[in-house]
Amino acid sequence: MAVGSVRKKSPSLVKRLLRIESSQNRLALTMNFPTIVFFFIILAYPIFFAGYLSFHKVSVRELRSGEYPFIGWDNFVRLFSDDVFWLSAKNTILFVSISVALGVLIALAIALIINESRIRLSKVTKLLILIPWAVPPVANGLLWAFIFNTHFGYLNRVLFQLGFIEEYVNWLGHSDTAFMAVIIAYVWRTTPFNILLYHAALQGIPGHLYEAAELDGTTGLKKFWYITLPLLRPIIAVTLILRTTFAFMIFDEIFAITQGGPGNDTWVAAWYTYKTSFQPPFNIGVGAASAYVLALVIGVIAIFYVKYVYRRVEY
Repeated sequence: MAVGSVRKKSPSLVKRLLRIESSQNRLALTMNFPTIVFFFIILAYPIFFAGYLSFHKVSVRELRSGEYPFIGWDNFVRLFSDDVFWLSAKNTILFVSISVALGVLIALAIALIINESRIRLSKVTKLLILIPWAVPPVANGLLWAFIFNTHFGYLNRVLFQLGFIEEYVNWLGHSDTAFMAVIIAYVWRTTPFNILLYHAALQGIPGHLYEAAELDGTTGLKKFWYITLPLLRPIIAVTLILRTTFAFMIFDEIFAITQGGPGNDTWVAAWYTYKTSFQPPFNIGVGAASAYVLALVIGVIAIFYVKYVYRRVEY
């Protein structure tokens, strides 16, 4: 009799549960509606509109008339046939490879030194470490442009007084030194944030793992290779994704330090997109195509990092 009554009541119970779930879904949608609208206006619409522009002819004439003729893949054909684009792509890959590697290695080395020496970071010390990261990118670029200035830059003055150079060097007038100047400025700004992330991750590794390794006679290098590095792999993957993404979009330091010079030697993908879109002859369609290619490359690299570098670690 009890079983039968439960069976009779079960359909109503299921309906009640479905009504509760539906009510919760409506509440969740209502609460997230402003975020969805904000996301669409700020992110989704510009992305789709840029995709629309990449398949249309867009220049000053079209912007004045408001009519954008459809030209299919012509913008991408023009993009891939431009030698300056390929030079920018090569410079971007070189810049990303060097800057990301230096940023990760320097930050990891400093974090390990702090952790091994048992230095406690006070709030003031953390603030000082984060100051370079908090400096606006354009201000950072102007700062380093002043340091590398040929006539009154501090780098030439210090090196000359120490006897390392016999005459002032035009650091920003040669392709190799100008490129390295941008890398140094970028690494100086972005490395401190990685230091704190790695330091926090090192503090979270259980000490008993190292104690067990010491009992087994494991050396310091092996402890790092078999304990520290595997447990840091998730946070390293996160920093690699972030730093690679932002390095591919490097623009501010280029704008403030070299303006793409000397010649086209420090042109990168973001600078190419800017110059193509907003400098004569204002090929905004080609610039939109360039931006989409850049976004595609960043997405592929992020997927690679997540798939091959990131690992969930449990201990």
